[in-house]
Amino acid sequence: MDNKLTIQTTALIARDFGLDIGDVPLTKEDLLNMVANEVAYMLEHRIDFLMSLLYRLDVLEHKINHALSPFCVEPANIALAKLIIERQHQRIISKQQYKQTKPDDMKGWEF
Repeated sequence: MDNKLTIQTTALIARDFGLDIGDVPLTKEDLLNMVANEVAYMLEHRIDFLMSLLYRLDVLEHKINHALSPFCVEPANIALAKLIIERQHQRIISKQQYKQTKPDDMKGWEF
């Protein structure tokens, strides 16, 4: 993930989680730690909100189930944080690929 993509991903995640990240850009590791800490808190205290958030972010259910299963090699908060970051990363790439531009022949028709 390049730096610009990390910044965009961080901004999306901060918005979704209601986090104030300040103006300092985060590294990939910092982002993972921040999200993992939030997920750990939500697993303990706000599991319904976390599941709702994962649904809204369109994280695949079978991936969530695996992350929460005893067969996952990583702790649940880290596995879920990676899924969240991966999904937001995919959203940004999709938006960039399918970004629509205004046609040149429409200049002067703005309202």
